[in-house]
Amino acid sequence: MSWITLECNPEVMEKLLHKLGVPNKWGLVDVYGLDPELLAILPKPVLAIILLYPVNLNTETFKSELESKERESGAINDKVYHLMQYVPNACGTIALIHSIANNLNHIELEDGDLKKFIEETKDLDSSERGKKLIDAEGIRSTHEDFAQEGQTEANSEEEKILYHFITFVQRDGSIYELDGRKPYPINHGSSDPSTFLNDAARVCREYMSRDPEEVRFTLVALAPKD
Repeated sequence: MSWITLECNPEVMEKLLHKLGVPNKWGLVDVYGLDPELLAILPKPVLAIILLYPVNLNTETFKSELESKERESGAINDKVYHLMQYVPNACGTIALIHSIANNLNHIELEDGDLKKFIEETKDLDSSERGKKLIDAEGIRSTHEDFAQEGQTEANSEEEKILYHFITFVQRDGSIYELDGRKPYPINHGSSDPSTFLNDAARVCREYMSRDPEEVRFTLVALAPKD
C-alpha cells in the first residue's frame, strides 16, 4: 500500500521527527546552497544532509553506477543503519529514519514509535528492516498525518512520483549515502565531522552535474535548534 508523499518542508519534517520521539533540541533547516559561505551559516554540528532530487534517466544511470561500484568494492559496511524501501512514497520518512538511526551517539530518542522500530531492527539486514517498515503502523500513521501539512497539495496514492529523498551521514571515517532504492549504503570516500559538510556538498554536486539543466534539487540539514 502506497503512502502519501512527504513534502521537502523542514518545518513539516521536523514536526514529524518530534512526534516520533526526536528531542526538540534537534531540528531541520534549509540548505540554501553548496558554497562554503552558505554551508558555514548552518547550525553546528550538522548530523545529516537530506537531498531531494528529480528521478530521470540521468539520475537512474548514476544510481546503477553507484551500486555497481559499491558492489565491486566488496567493502559494504553493515554497521551503517540502512533500510530498503518497499513502500511506495515512503522515501521522505525513510530518509529521516536514516538520519536519526545513524546518529544515536548524538541523539537520545524519547520512548516512541521510532525508538521502538530502530531497537527492533538494529540487528536485521537492509531488506528485513524495509519489510518491517511495511507493518510499522505508528510510523505510517505519523507520516500520513504530516504529509497532509505541506504547502503544496499532497499527491494521491496512485499519482506517479518523480522525486526521491536520500540521506548523507558520516560514520566510521567515511561519508555514506543512504537510499532505500539501493540495496546497501554507498561509501563516497573518507570523511570526519570537521569535513562532513564539504564532503556532502561534493557528492550533491555530483548528482547535480549529471543533469546540469535541472534546477529542482532541494537540501535540508539535521542540526541543533537555535
